[in-house]
Amino acid sequence: MIKAIAVGMNSCGIAAGAKETYEAIKKELKERGIDIPLKVVGCVGMCYREPLVDIITENEIITYGHVTPQKVSRIIEEHVINGKPIEEWIVKKDWYENGIRKTWDVDGYFAKQKKIVLENSGYIDPESIDEYIQAGGYEALKKALQMKPEEIIDVITKSGLRGRGGAGFPTGLKWKFARQAKGDEKYIICNADEGDPGAFMDRNVLEGDPHRVIEGMIIGAYAIGATKGFIYVRAEYPLAIRRLKIALKQARERGFLGENILGSGFSFDIKIKEGAGAFVCGEETALIASIEGKRGMPRPRPPYPAQKGLWGKPTNINNVETWANVPWIIKHGWEEYAKLGTEKSKGTKVFALAGKIARGGNVEVPMGMTLREILYEIGGGTKTGKKIKAVQLGGPSGGCIPEYLFDTPVDYESVNATGAIMGSGGMVVMDEDTCMVDVAKFFLDFTVKESCGKCTFCRLGTKRMWEILDKITNGEGTLEDIEVLEKLAPQVKTGSLCGLGQTAPNPVLTTLRYFKDEYLAHVEKKTCPAKVCKPLIKYVIIAENCTGCTACAIMCPTKAISGERGKPHVINQAECIKCGTCYDVCRFNAIKIMDAHEGD
Repeated sequence: MIKAIAVGMNSCGIAAGAKETYEAIKKELKERGIDIPLKVVGCVGMCYREPLVDIITENEIITYGHVTPQKVSRIIEEHVINGKPIEEWIVKKDWYENGIRKTWDVDGYFAKQKKIVLENSGYIDPESIDEYIQAGGYEALKKALQMKPEEIIDVITKSGLRGRGGAGFPTGLKWKFARQAKGDEKYIICNADEGDPGAFMDRNVLEGDPHRVIEGMIIGAYAIGATKGFIYVRAEYPLAIRRLKIALKQARERGFLGENILGSGFSFDIKIKEGAGAFVCGEETALIASIEGKRGMPRPRPPYPAQKGLWGKPTNINNVETWANVPWIIKHGWEEYAKLGTEKSKGTKVFALAGKIARGGNVEVPMGMTLREILYEIGGGTKTGKKIKAVQLGGPSGGCIPEYLFDTPVDYESVNATGAIMGSGGMVVMDEDTCMVDVAKFFLDFTVKESCGKCTFCRLGTKRMWEILDKITNGEGTLEDIEVLEKLAPQVKTGSLCGLGQTAPNPVLTTLRYFKDEYLAHVEKKTCPAKVCKPLIKYVIIAENCTGCTACAIMCPTKAISGERGKPHVINQAECIKCGTCYDVCRFNAIKIMDAHEGD
């Protein structure tokens, strides 16, 4: 018997058309007079298969992928009414054995995953505290309130949990410092200022399981003795903010927030602070300044926030994923958590797979899994079918790791050894058609614009590096420019005050380290091996392949292509803006991308 139908409605699902699918199901059920609950759930991680629709029975969940409104009628007719699942549309099945959920999926996407942070995402209604409680929510808080604060900190310390925001500082040690700090008032903060291009881990958690983060924060507040908390989330996450507000209201109504929580004598509440989207506010002292109503600019440390943070009071800051781990650790014990991962990097890590990956979405895997396993076995390689060239790990502050290093275990120490950083968990995949010099320029452009300008090395150094990269990609670079990059990048790292400037050179340093041949090609040969940098390429029509179909001429935005129907066309190089539209629309392999000087 079918208990409910669910539609994945995080931002990713909505962008893929889930709202339209939801309304189509709602209409179909009403017209057929079927009384089955239709509900909203978060994202289970299979963003590449959305919109996703679950048919839920007592002991099984069957998930259909790419469910457009046109598919709804057949699903209702064959599966809901006649009880015959449509096998060719099924992408995932869940069932329960002794109360433990098991998952199978058609791609093998979940086979090597271990869900802790994401265990509820995609399975519960994020706007229902009852469903969170039914899934075991707030049991960890009840347990924690029976413990001494020092015991909680000891459990978190022994678990080996490290901050998932990028630095990887031991969470238990951080809490201990805040607990021991003297102050008449203490604060805790959830850093949800997720700003890395290609990263959407925190958004997924906040939209799909907000109570989990709130529960973790309450436990942390009790452990360090804080009475007030803030969730600092960027305003570009409106759905996350809306669901957080609903969750906070529900938690207060049930006695999990506010005065005398669950009769324990402990009082604590949380407010939401919407950030304006400044990347630098992901740095904790800049974030604190923003909450205080000041311009978001980092300050020197020490003193650290644990001693002197928000409004000069002891403050503990952890990111979304770190807080979301806490309830699981308290509930299951530090021993179970410490069984996962490596010696120095315990537990699991959530990653956002983006770029040219075949299976884009959120994955959660044990620490120590190799990049190759994550990108090929889980991510499915590239959606272009071409070989992966590199992965950018750690966002604009991270580095580009080449394919031949993909057997590197994903833990803090091993990733750092490559010149990249774990960061918050964004993985941007690049194939053979990616220019690594252009990639470094893209990320430098981002950090130049996001620098607060306080440090000379960050303000001017990143700008100078971008100017050199721009010069190289325009075919005007020299060998001396590469030498300047190699000298300037370490100076920016050592001379900058905060993590933004200290890590901004990483994309340059890693691409110079692993892809220097591409830099040399741009400088010495004035060519772009990947045929990406516009000043170094041209589009040419191969006459013998051209059928004169006129598709390229019709679509060309500058009308740079001419020729009679049925006869070969030509491109006027003076008018061509090298947008690539002709290359994309040609069905006869008649457009070739050549070096700008080739054939001259």
